[in-house]
Amino acid sequence: MVTRREIIGVLGSGTEEHRAWVEPLARWIAERGFHLLTGAGGGVMRAAAEAFVAVEGREGLSLGIVPGSVEDGAWRPKPGYPNPAVELPILTHLPLSGERGTEPMSRNHLNVLTAHALVVLPGGAGTVSEVVLALRYGKPLILFGPREAFRDFPPEVERTESLTRVLDFLISAPRENTPSSG
Repeated sequence: MVTRREIIGVLGSGTEEHRAWVEPLARWIAERGFHLLTGAGGGVMRAAAEAFVAVEGREGLSLGIVPGSVEDGAWRPKPGYPNPAVELPILTHLPLSGERGTEPMSRNHLNVLTAHALVVLPGGAGTVSEVVLALRYGKPLILFGPREAFRDFPPEVERTESLTRVLDFLISAPRENTPSSG
């Protein structure tokens, strides 16, 4: 019998690591046996992946959706991708990000659609676009970090500074929009 592990997406800044917020979250995800999904880059993505893979005996994998492009018939990742803590890079031909993160050629669609639930840390336009996509696709999500960091994010999304609240959210997140376990 095959057991399908649930995937928790951790999204946020590609430059700021927010380690105080990210590390305990990523360790919990690993300890609970989930897979971790990030956008495979730096900042929050790197910090989450590093904390996740540092957990000994974990069963899940560090997944990363890698932005890339095809030039002269050859695939090339976006510079700096994937970070070394990504164990399973998922290579895409999707180069767009940032303010263009909701467009069809952005890997953000894969980031959002692949995870059963999303925890979003502070970030810029690309992170905001992932939240917009999560709302569009009906994905469970929560914003985690200092409230003032989320001024530019859609107002209807729950914000919290409490790791306990985030963990409760992840435990009880609806599973309707994900493939069935089995």
